[in-house]
Amino acid sequence: MASAKDKSLKTKAFAGLVWSAIEKISTQGGQFVISIFLARLLMPEDYGMIGMLSIFIAISQSLIDSGMGTGLIQKKNRTDIDFSTVFVFNFFVSIAIYFLLFVSAPFIADFYNMPKLVILTRILTLNIIVNSFAIIQRTRLVISIDFKNIAKINVVSFFCGGCLGIVSAYNGFGVWALVIMTLSKTIITVVMLWFLNRWSPSFQFSKQSFKEIFGFGSKLLIAGLYAQIFNNAYNIVIGKVYSASQLGFYAKTKSIAETAAGTITGVFYQVTYPILTSLKDDQQRLLFVFRRFVRMSAFLVFPMMTILSLIAEPLITLILTEKWIPVVPLLQWMYFARIFYPLSSINMNILNAIGRSDLFLKLDLSKAPLIILALVITIPLGVKAMVIGHVVTSFLAFLMNSYLSGRLFGYGPLQQFRDILKIILATIGMAFTVFVCSNGIESDVLKLFYGIVSGTASYLLFAFFLRIPELDEVKQTAIKIYNRCFC
Repeated sequence: MASAKDKSLKTKAFAGLVWSAIEKISTQGGQFVISIFLARLLMPEDYGMIGMLSIFIAISQSLIDSGMGTGLIQKKNRTDIDFSTVFVFNFFVSIAIYFLLFVSAPFIADFYNMPKLVILTRILTLNIIVNSFAIIQRTRLVISIDFKNIAKINVVSFFCGGCLGIVSAYNGFGVWALVIMTLSKTIITVVMLWFLNRWSPSFQFSKQSFKEIFGFGSKLLIAGLYAQIFNNAYNIVIGKVYSASQLGFYAKTKSIAETAAGTITGVFYQVTYPILTSLKDDQQRLLFVFRRFVRMSAFLVFPMMTILSLIAEPLITLILTEKWIPVVPLLQWMYFARIFYPLSSINMNILNAIGRSDLFLKLDLSKAPLIILALVITIPLGVKAMVIGHVVTSFLAFLMNSYLSGRLFGYGPLQQFRDILKIILATIGMAFTVFVCSNGIESDVLKLFYGIVSGTASYLLFAFFLRIPELDEVKQTAIKIYNRCFC
């Protein structure tokens, strides 16, 4: 019986990883291509204006969800009233928040000394109301580990929204092209979610259901608000202290870094939570799967971020043109900040999986002094110094997250470093190879080509000689995908 459960779980995990990977690679790859066209058509100031509003949108989304979607995933015996209660809550909170932002728009514009932000705020934040219709429908798909439909929805909506954004930018809409892209993507997502999910709310609201789900989700809400505030604190500071152009360069840096890091982090975050939750009553199996996720994420992320950091200059010059050159030094450091994101995400995910959202909250809040200190020290030194400070805080955050995993499961930072030591050595060897092969080459095209080819080949060779088991797992997964698709 246990083996049947293991097989079923493994099948679900594999299917989830494959479809989530397809979705993330397609959307992030598409985002990269679309961002190339938009960056050539738009100015850094356009991205800067959207960046100024990002914190208000991010906080609003956290308040609307309030951790209740995660609470539903974690809950064992869910009823239709549970789903309906959360849906009603999401919708009415979104209306209240939009009204507040609509009224506050002139004050936001005054803060940044940019009058255009008044109408921009009032139109862009309509996305908050539209997105409230997507939360429950997406949660239901995650609960059933139906990442196939999630992939279809996200890929279609992203490419449709991206195409509308490019057409708008080409026709001189400026910053409004980014607004059109955002709104159209969300609208298409909502329509497809409701069409494929075939679930309709009963519009019932149960106080008992709300208390139970919000009791778990409220801690995630506070943690989410904290995370959004500090993640977007850089946008506020750069937009206020420096300029819209500088914020545009920073926003583009963050966006490009997220294209790569966000793909893998998103896949592991999306898939690990329901899988780990299903194992919460079996600590031995939970730890086994947890360790495999840690090793696999490091195996994929470490070399990818390192190669991208080393080829950042020719990459930006070729795809975004000379006007975006100030992004290069920021991007090189930002990639290193993203190296430990997937590991941190998995270490945090396991806390929610075992129902310890209280520890999730405490751990998140404990990082606040580090982030504040880094900002205070680096703000006078410039945007590059702020990004370097972000690298330091990201690494320290991983140590804190993994330390708690050590206390709970005996799998702390030392054990995790021991598990990924060979991966770190292979990455260092790869970095040295890329540096040697690319050194002295003048052509950006050749530098990019030699960097990618030598980096990929050398990493696979180092992984083979060091006998890193994840190499075989990736190979077997690739064979399975090939057989399913072409045989």
